Amino acid sequence: MSAPQFANLPETLGPATPGGQVPALLEREIRKIYERSPLYGRRFPLHPDPLKWSCYSEIPALSKKEIIDQGHQAFFADYADVDRGLLTKRFEYESTGGTTQSPMTVIMEEGWWDRQTENAYRASPILRQFVGRPYRKCVLAPVGCSSNLCPYEDHPFPHRYFNGTVYLNLSSDPFAFPEAEWDRIVLELQATKPEVIEGEPVYLSLLARAVQKRGVKVPSIKAVILTYGKASTQHGRRIAEVFPAPQVDLYGSTEAGYIFVGEAFKDNSQAIGANAFIELVPWRAELPGVFQIHVTTRDRVAMPLLRYHTGDIVQQFPAGFRLLGREGNLYFRPDGSLVSTTDIDAALPANFACWHYSLVQTAADRWDFHYVAEENADHREVESAIAAVLGAGVRVNAFRRRVLAPAASGKFALLKPLVR
Repeated sequence: MSAPQFANLPETLGPATPGGQVPALLEREIRKIYERSPLYGRRFPLHPDPLKWSCYSEIPALSKKEIIDQGHQAFFADYADVDRGLLTKRFEYESTGGTTQSPMTVIMEEGWWDRQTENAYRASPILRQFVGRPYRKCVLAPVGCSSNLCPYEDHPFPHRYFNGTVYLNLSSDPFAFPEAEWDRIVLELQATKPEVIEGEPVYLSLLARAVQKRGVKVPSIKAVILTYGKASTQHGRRIAEVFPAPQVDLYGSTEAGYIFVGEAFKDNSQAIGANAFIELVPWRAELPGVFQIHVTTRDRVAMPLLRYHTGDIVQQFPAGFRLLGREGNLYFRPDGSLVSTTDIDAALPANFACWHYSLVQTAADRWDFHYVAEENADHREVESAIAAVLGAGVRVNAFRRRVLAPAASGKFALLKPLVR
């Protein structure tokens, strides 16, 4: 059979091989994963002969549900060694999920996440300047954030400073922060003078509002990292008005690590080849440039992932990729065409401005558009613009809100179609 398509640069996989054989670097990683984790041998025994694409395609994709059902213990031959490693700090653990599925426990070897971050920075022309030198960073994200090891304890400011990084928030749901909490966060931001600010887009958008209200400037910021959740152009614009620095879209998850990085809203995200092999799986025949992804982690000792089905959808463009979001957060018109948050962003009137929005489907042809802003928009104009994108016969009702609650995990969704 022919080789599957990968998001990685060809050199990441290794030199081309004849006779339908899997490239050496990828095969080497697959066999290391089999050696390190008994889970895979039980699921699909691997022969010792050189691996061909036909055999690779038979390795079943690994789902998040399967990991949750079997438990993280299934990845280890001797879990007592993991218990000892957690006591001696040789291993770390984190919990992720809870929005659509049960939480997943993730075990990782000490230093793995730091290597993931460094590789991601090296892959970004914007972030590369911070590799190999001390710099200050502030993080504002859910307390139980998914793609970082955040402290949970309610420590005073100096004790939330770890290796140059300050974790600004002490609780989730930024809409519930009282003004005194925003006073503290803004003061810590000023005191830290970060070169990098990183966070969930809604959190950073509301931070921009808090900074703007207080008439504060933070000229030290050289880069803004949007991560942990899907950003809309509304978030990006509000953040840029207060923190006028290049914005980076950094995508990953606790269990898979960082896998894509690019300039925010530029459709040029690239696979982080040092972290993972990313297989592009055709999704729908009518959408030839849109793919599911299967992730195979690289150089990971604890809980390595092989052909992991993340549930994310990507679209390929000439300069790179656009992360469309989770399969469940995408909407299909009756004619089968796709609608993503990018389409909603583009449809909003040029004079529309908000700190955050959520478009929720309530019936087959009915949607509610909730937004948080300082002033009412022209609802008739907004409603008709969004309805035109969603399809013929669709009605949209717009509502200005003071708050929009996150999911239990602290994450927000921009687009909420009915469960199919």
